Amino acid sequence: MKRNPNTDGPNFWSFARDYLHTYMSTVRKCSPKTIAAYRISLECFLGYLTNKDHIKREHVSFDHFDRAHLKAWLVWMAEDQHYAPKTIALRLTAIKAFLAYSSHEEFTLVALSQAAKTLRSPTSPKAPIAYLTESETRAILSAYTGKTAKSRRNRMLLILLYDTAARVSEITGLTLGDLSLTEPGHVTLTGKRNKTRVVPLTDKTIEHLRVYLAEFHPNPTRQPTTRPVFYSLHQGLPMGLSVDTVSQVLKEAARSGRMNSPTIPETIHCHMLRKTKAMDLYRQGVPLPIIMRLLGHENTSTTATFYAFATMDMMREAVNAAIPTINTPLRELTEDRLQALYSLR
Repeated sequence: MKRNPNTDGPNFWSFARDYLHTYMSTVRKCSPKTIAAYRISLECFLGYLTNKDHIKREHVSFDHFDRAHLKAWLVWMAEDQHYAPKTIALRLTAIKAFLAYSSHEEFTLVALSQAAKTLRSPTSPKAPIAYLTESETRAILSAYTGKTAKSRRNRMLLILLYDTAARVSEITGLTLGDLSLTEPGHVTLTGKRNKTRVVPLTDKTIEHLRVYLAEFHPNPTRQPTTRPVFYSLHQGLPMGLSVDTVSQVLKEAARSGRMNSPTIPETIHCHMLRKTKAMDLYRQGVPLPIIMRLLGHENTSTTATFYAFATMDMMREAVNAAIPTINTPLRELTEDRLQALYSLR
């Protein structure tokens, strides 16, 4: 029942349940973790209403999602609960998304959703993007010597993880049918919400893959296309690796790699390889729209937020390039150039 029988207004609880259990799971195909994050955000606001405003849960309605309550909730999260700015931003985003959904289902809620859109969460200082240097990356990718079959598998796993800038879940879900080593070599990755993208492979990675496939997937024409590229044997059958297993493979490589590159971070995760590949491409001058396609980002701004910034070395190089030598004549600033320089057009 989407309408309150007493007031004939939209029933908050019905909308919330439909949003979490039908729309997000069935229509948007969101992961259980994403749905849980949105549910926690809604519960956070409900907790504020019941604990701070003393509103019983059965009495909660869309009337309580007005700007006054939402602004007070933001203050409560920051000052009473001491939530980090990033957490507050996530909570507010979830509420805005829920209200946007509800407004499309019930036109009387459009004004409520529009009012919430203008709210902004506290800003937080942006931490520098963590990525590996060239020497650190090389040390990690060469950490497994290849003396054993497991070592050779792990080495190929890390090479492909870096070369494709794949999410760890995309690597664990990779099958033989996703590989194409004929010219032009590429791999098809299946990312969030089952969206696929094609990522080209370097010639060197293709060489490594041919050797790997010959050992771990002999007689390829007899192998099912659904066979996992990276696997471990369980009762004689190949089973795809888990995300935790891949994470452990990387941690062991980092531990070994510190012998040659002691600056490798103590805390390392698979996403750092993804960031490293993206930063390497960026520093090599690859345009952001192409990096966006490779990473599987749906919005260019997502890529720009993470990677469209200059590192200290890049800024230093740019500044040095802009400083004229003693023999270089300064470029004259004419009136037209001054107008162009200080214009808002």
